Amino acid sequence: MCEDSHGGLGRRALFMTGAAAALTLGSVSFASAADGDQESRTVRGTLPPGSPDFVYVPVEVPAGVRELKVAYTYDRPAVPAGTLGNALDIGVFDERGTELGGRGFRGWSGGARTEFFLRADDATPGYLPGPVREGTWHIALGPYTVAPQGLSYEITITLTYGEPGEAVEPVYPPERAKGRGRAWYRGDCHLHSWHSDGRRTPAEIGELARAAGLDFINSSEHNTHAAHAHWADVAGDDLLVMLGEEVTTRNGHVVALGTDPGTFVDWRYRARDNRFGRFARQIRRAGGLVVPAHPHATCVGCNWKFGFGEADAVEAWNGPYTPDDEVALADWDSMLVASVRDGRDWIPAMGSSDAHRSPDAVGSPQTVVLADDLTREAIQEGIRAGRSYVAESARVTLSFRASGGRGEHAGIGERLAVGRDTPVTVRLEVTGAPRCTVRLVTDQGVVHTSAPLPVAGSGVVEWRTTPSYAAYVRAELRHEAAAGPLPGPLAAFTNPVFLGRG
Repeated sequence: MCEDSHGGLGRRALFMTGAAAALTLGSVSFASAADGDQESRTVRGTLPPGSPDFVYVPVEVPAGVRELKVAYTYDRPAVPAGTLGNALDIGVFDERGTELGGRGFRGWSGGARTEFFLRADDATPGYLPGPVREGTWHIALGPYTVAPQGLSYEITITLTYGEPGEAVEPVYPPERAKGRGRAWYRGDCHLHSWHSDGRRTPAEIGELARAAGLDFINSSEHNTHAAHAHWADVAGDDLLVMLGEEVTTRNGHVVALGTDPGTFVDWRYRARDNRFGRFARQIRRAGGLVVPAHPHATCVGCNWKFGFGEADAVEAWNGPYTPDDEVALADWDSMLVASVRDGRDWIPAMGSSDAHRSPDAVGSPQTVVLADDLTREAIQEGIRAGRSYVAESARVTLSFRASGGRGEHAGIGERLAVGRDTPVTVRLEVTGAPRCTVRLVTDQGVVHTSAPLPVAGSGVVEWRTTPSYAAYVRAELRHEAAAGPLPGPLAAFTNPVFLGRG
């Protein structure tokens, strides 16, 4: 084993790369060796506060390498209360380079693992198997947060020499499940397995999804598509598995929902770099939807800073209902008001569990979509059109529609095209929501609050209005408030029904 030191960021070995806010250190070299031999190098360094988002360690890989393995550690000094400590993410790019767009991307584990390996026939979850070809590889370090004392790290790179082995051909899940024709289908589009920072296998997630009454799910690992080839055995006639990624930038996260198999979406940019639009368009070219996730979450880097001009939908409810979801719901409602005021397209809302590990509940919440069939394309079309509502579980079922006086009617995500002064009846039918209160919300705010539903959980709420008074109506089901005047947590909410000719 050989050792090297990169020291601090001020050394001359550093130079700027093509990726935004990144620096590259001096390279680590290996000499060729005989089959079966192993050779290791250890490098150490310290990153100061204010380090760039990404720091690359070049590794000169010779010919004849069977396996590359990387292990790393970093210090976690005590910091004052309210001060962020050290957190260092890691991944790797192969000899094709680190250019933005990820042509050389081979894997990312963030801070979920302390080591990983790659070879032709296998790789650590989160990493892509394939040959370890000759050339300059790059270990990618992401100093997520750096303590005032700096972040001291140690990386050990081990090469094993020999025949590469036979590459594995990926097998992906089908884009269609059996379905029930045009129907309401339940899904959870934001989930994490052990292929990023989750603790469940895809098989375990599939079992929990079926138990939660789901018809579809979406694979959304942080900054890697390596899980795509591990879902084929989970899918079945009763469960559609779509493929995607949670693109986890330093200025917010976005779910790429239902992209083509093998699609990688880069995350190495901030809002000020003006690059998000490029990757939003890539998601759509790959057949996916662009869905900003937990836009008002309080974790470092989670708050959405890119605006909603590229969004196909927005995740207004993420996991257990918390104050940041309440803010996200109110912000989404403000966007609805602006859309009807300005005559612009509106952005539908959805909800997902963001489940990582026990006790996170898969399918809580879940998005219930009216789709023509249980296929990737049909589910996406329903989400994009806003023909959906969000429920805390499969126990909650809603029917929500608006009707005019001459038999006209419209459902969730649709428009009731009647005159401004035409009387309109809004009707909500509910099951599975004991003691919940129904709130009807329009562009004027909350216009109707019902008495609590009976303990049996079923009920009907009607309200009458005109398009001149309400440009849209949406429904919320709220649990009883613990105390005070604030509304209780959500049990369900709908996308709006629009009123008037538009």
